[in-house]
Amino acid sequence: MTGHLEIRFPEDQQEGTEAIMSKWLKAPGEAVAAHEPVAEIETDKVVVEIAAPADGTMGEIRVKEGDAANPGDILCTLITGKAGPVDTETAITPRKSPSAAAPAALIPRINGDARVKLSPAVRNRLMKYKIDAALITGSGKSGRITVQDVETYAKQAPARPVAPATVPTDPGLHSEKVPHDNMRKRIAQNMVTSLMHTAPHVTSVFEADLTAVIRHRAAHKAEFEKRGTPLTLTAYFVAASVAAIRKVPQANSRWHDDHLEIFGDINIGIGTSLGDQGLIVPVLHQAEQKNLKGIAAGLANLTGRARTSKLSPADVRGGTFTISNHGVSGSLIATPIIINQPQSAILGVGKIEKRVKVKEVDGADVLAIRPTCYVSLTIDHRVLDGYQTNAFLSELVETLENWPD
Repeated sequence: MTGHLEIRFPEDQQEGTEAIMSKWLKAPGEAVAAHEPVAEIETDKVVVEIAAPADGTMGEIRVKEGDAANPGDILCTLITGKAGPVDTETAITPRKSPSAAAPAALIPRINGDARVKLSPAVRNRLMKYKIDAALITGSGKSGRITVQDVETYAKQAPARPVAPATVPTDPGLHSEKVPHDNMRKRIAQNMVTSLMHTAPHVTSVFEADLTAVIRHRAAHKAEFEKRGTPLTLTAYFVAASVAAIRKVPQANSRWHDDHLEIFGDINIGIGTSLGDQGLIVPVLHQAEQKNLKGIAAGLANLTGRARTSKLSPADVRGGTFTISNHGVSGSLIATPIIINQPQSAILGVGKIEKRVKVKEVDGADVLAIRPTCYVSLTIDHRVLDGYQTNAFLSELVETLENWPD
């Protein structure tokens, strides 16, 4: 006796504002074992594997590669039990589920992460006015967006700028057109939204002498490695950021139109380059509860899985502050480093190099060579002013420069 199961995109698995069916790992008519991956769905942050809930045979594919996938969508069917031959010609013909027609970008973020479903009426209004739901603060229960919220926003929203016309390429130039993948599109949209439409960015820059940090690392690096934990300089910057956030809690917050939400947990995201594939920000949760060894171990785990595409959606959720260690690729200063919305600040760490510094020794000025770097804090000027920004950087630098032996 045969049965048919519907394999859906789980409600809690989407991380990012859009999800795309990246690849089908099984074809219609192909045998599938329980818990075996049948598809990969890509968001702007992670790749999520969709597994079969039982043994069976792949049936009809409902969402083809390259199409949007929304939480709750039926992705495919699974034929269980003894079955005859599958009509692969029919099964291969993809059929979009009704919800896939609505852009996944219309699923909003509420309180930084939780997803709130949109009613059909709200979706229709959003598509009518071409508004991203993430820009609207819901007035309904649990932050739900209502039809009136959309209508009010549409009346108050500034006119949308006209997109520049595409300039044709000079026929005398030789070029290669590289299509944007989903991650690159989402990174581009998020950067423009953060800088141009959300937060007024201001950046302050300090210089940090890392003599004490490098001396401590040299003394303890081998000990950490024996325990299987690499001791990176990033771990020190995370620990110093925790100290600075304790000094200036507003740096660990989110702006709302009627209040500032300051978080108790310090969840620090680490900007991790994937080379030409883009950038991802895995999050070290509750960094304030970890000592240096715990921070180092957590960073090694996250960055290692980020570079092997093994992060889960939970690994990139819930960040409250971000560090961009742009100096690893050689830059001294990068400004402004775009704030990772909906956060309020981002720390930039430049290249470490030896510089000649004037130091006072026994009342006399002497020249000394010190390993230093520039550290910058880019802030949402709605949340922080220059006083708090400089207080944050002062505490960060003092922590690094006076690291105990």
